[in-house]
Amino acid sequence: MAPRDGNGSLHRDNLRMVGKLGVVAALMFGFGYALVPMYRAICDALGINVLSVAERAATGQGKTGRVSTQVDTSRTITVEFDANARGPWDFKPALRSVQVHPGELATVMYEFRNKQDRTMAAQAIPSYAPRQATAYFNKLECFCFNEYTLAPGETKQWPVVFVIDPKLPKDVTTITLSYTFFEVAGKGLQARAAAVESRS
Repeated sequence: MAPRDGNGSLHRDNLRMVGKLGVVAALMFGFGYALVPMYRAICDALGINVLSVAERAATGQGKTGRVSTQVDTSRTITVEFDANARGPWDFKPALRSVQVHPGELATVMYEFRNKQDRTMAAQAIPSYAPRQATAYFNKLECFCFNEYTLAPGETKQWPVVFVIDPKLPKDVTTITLSYTFFEVAGKGLQARAAAVESRS
């Protein structure tokens, strides 16, 4: 019986372990990229945080990006704006609320400032209240779900252009649009490296 080659066996064990770790890393990477599509699918299934008409058209979920242009001047809807920042930065709407007629185009600016001494990457996810109003709140331009990179101390402003469908139920007189802005995990180092590379 030939003696066992300890070094060869250890080498094979190490290769197997590296292979397993590689598979785990690839699965985690894939799961990270699947989070936003999974979020959209879950929200669509539950009827919350419904994507706007423009977002549905961009993702192929809707037939058209058109919305009704008929303005219902007999009704006024109060739209409240809320901003939640998960981290050391400033994130706020220019206005706390506006009053619009269903079918009327409106724009509100949001401002974000990176108060940190490092470059960061972040994104926002919207939510709506009451729940029944989500399908009638059509965002034609929005910074939702996009990732943004901000240098230390950098300030950016983004518009939210929206129109409320005149088919909104009559009992809804106030809609709250809330954004939660959070840092994209693992993107801070990449953003910092890209910033350093662009300066060199």
